[in-house]
Amino acid sequence: MNHPFLIGISGGSGSGKTYFLNKLMYAFSEDTICLISQDNYYRDRELQPTDENGIKNFDTPESIDHQQFVHDIMQLRNGYEVHRKEYTFNNPAVTPKMLVFKPRPIIVVEGLFVFYFSEIARLIDLKIFIEAKDHIKIKRRILRDNIERGYDLDDVLYRYEHHVMPAYEKYISPLKNEVDLIIPNNQSPDRALEVVIGFLRHKLA
Repeated sequence: MNHPFLIGISGGSGSGKTYFLNKLMYAFSEDTICLISQDNYYRDRELQPTDENGIKNFDTPESIDHQQFVHDIMQLRNGYEVHRKEYTFNNPAVTPKMLVFKPRPIIVVEGLFVFYFSEIARLIDLKIFIEAKDHIKIKRRILRDNIERGYDLDDVLYRYEHHVMPAYEKYISPLKNEVDLIIPNNQSPDRALEVVIGFLRHKLA
């Protein structure tokens, strides 16, 4: 390929994007593929919008510094290396690292709002949407937020009801009609992964 092939991967919180991404990245060598995630472009906590109860809401497009996200995607697309401090979701037990994203033939752009931001969506060559049933998504969200981000159960459930689901219904789910591939992930997306991996290997060839 003469220019990077950009894949956008989105879906609701808890849909299993991380599992899908890990499997996808493992299928290719480091000099072939680069993953850049929206998760590292959250604005500082004090800049996050609050809901009617004064709780910080990280599940809105305004939570993301999308202009910087667009800039860095463009840098990678144009062959330049990108450096970005890891976002640790305000977890004091985690020390943020300096992340280095290198231009590669395949660039994976991942996040809740990658199709919502038109400046990003129009750069994407292949749009993939990962979906799962609501009860599965909330179970995955509870496990992730408790282990990785240190949130207690009440906090997770509150955010899911008041932030996560409203954002999914307003900003994310409607865009399923504009993607190239919808992958159900209630159990395992491995067969769909084989198809995507085979397609990308063909593009590389």
